[in-house]
Amino acid sequence: MAKKENARLREYYKSTVAPALQKEYSYKNVMEIPKLDKIVVCMGLGEVKDNSKSFNLALEELTTITGQKAIPTYAKKSVSNFKVREGQKIGAKVTLRGDIMYEFLDRLISIALPRVRDFKGISPKAFDGRGNYALGIKEQLIFPEISYEKVEKVRGMDVIIVTTAKSNKEAFSLLSLMGMPFAKR
Repeated sequence: MAKKENARLREYYKSTVAPALQKEYSYKNVMEIPKLDKIVVCMGLGEVKDNSKSFNLALEELTTITGQKAIPTYAKKSVSNFKVREGQKIGAKVTLRGDIMYEFLDRLISIALPRVRDFKGISPKAFDGRGNYALGIKEQLIFPEISYEKVEKVRGMDVIIVTTAKSNKEAFSLLSLMGMPFAKR
């Protein structure tokens, strides 16, 4: 089996981003340099919990977008106000690591986000204090892999970028250098 070529963004990280971060924050050890750990893409599907065909279509869309099989998420507790029972399917998620993670982030930055209507950049305030970034996407149609004709319903999703950065400032520098289109502060 032929060796798979590394993702373009991973090579860019190794050649440009890591040395720039090491110089900016004067890390003594290369293992201190922040890097991407994983990307979690999740989709809440509470409105189609009773319709298995719609649920499966949403799982297929998430699988198509990320390039990795999506798994259903289940309710941990019963909530009568939302008509949700414990153990019921209520969402879908994918955890991306390695080359697939870098390829997804590359497509998100260079193709999907610029396709958002009236796009002025993403919020630089969505860091959690530990160097992780959360991004909400209102519709899955911004991804070119999704055919407009086959979409049953427009659904949003959350993209959580988990980094090894110790602070928001380091994570902001990492994502900015990788090309994340942050809005001007």
